[in-house]
Amino acid sequence: MGNKDPKRVTSKKAPVPKPVRQSEAAAPRVNLASLAAEIGKVDKEIIRLANRRAALTVRQIQGQPLPAKALFASSPDAQLTALLDKSVTGPLQLPALRAIFRELVSGARQAVKPVRVVYLGPEYSFTHLAAIERFGSSASLIPVSNIAAVFEEVNRGHADYGIAPIENSTDGRIVDTLDMFTRLPLKICGEVQLPIHHNLLARCPRNEVSEIYSKPQALSQCREWLSRNMPQSRLVEVTSTSTAAQLARDRAGAAAVASRQAAVQYDLQVIAENIEDNPSNVTRFAIIGDEATKPTGRDKTAVLVQIPH
Repeated sequence: MGNKDPKRVTSKKAPVPKPVRQSEAAAPRVNLASLAAEIGKVDKEIIRLANRRAALTVRQIQGQPLPAKALFASSPDAQLTALLDKSVTGPLQLPALRAIFRELVSGARQAVKPVRVVYLGPEYSFTHLAAIERFGSSASLIPVSNIAAVFEEVNRGHADYGIAPIENSTDGRIVDTLDMFTRLPLKICGEVQLPIHHNLLARCPRNEVSEIYSKPQALSQCREWLSRNMPQSRLVEVTSTSTAAQLARDRAGAAAVASRQAAVQYDLQVIAENIEDNPSNVTRFAIIGDEATKPTGRDKTAVLVQIPH
């Protein structure tokens, strides 16, 4: 007699519980009213301390032997810079902390001596961003249309300082700026080094862009990226990245190579970010004045030689 195969006994495995995503987990209940009340208390304390800090800065400026105007062009306070570098212990990152204190100091200085600064415009150009970086938003920042006008306004006494690009790590020296130092008796009173990050801004998808506007230097600094990613688009040179952003806003199928701040100002979308070919792209901006600053021991010296030709 043949033996019948015994029936196989199978057992069902216990279902493995699915991991619960953080967003799916039950979030702890938050008393929004209590939080709002606590935030209000903190805001009042911040305002009180900010005003106290500003009052102390005003007293410090008034006790300085230097003219109040000269303090605007000076480098940021080394002690404050070192303190901020060590103070990234919460949600606020270093750029945010620096911006807060820059505006606080700028407001206090402006209360002592209103300062007028001309810069190569228009608004939200990289020179404008460099002016805000050094002088803060409280200073009177005045755009002009070309580098020669920056120098002329300072030379005529219409502005306390000017700011213009002097060197880029990709394109080298800015000849127009150097040339003006041979024509007018003005000095370099300081500098701002600004990392330059270019973005492609538009109101349409990338595949619908037919023209890309920007100033020659910006297009040059993004040449390889544009060639690889936007070969179908015509490159059009204009006077500034801000002008490019305006055109991208107003024209169908247009895009601009400009800063992220220009995207906010002109209501554009960032359709590609950080498109510069050199990720370490930096521009040096010269602060231009009619008086030389006193040596600090941490200075740079620029030597300009002019020969007949």
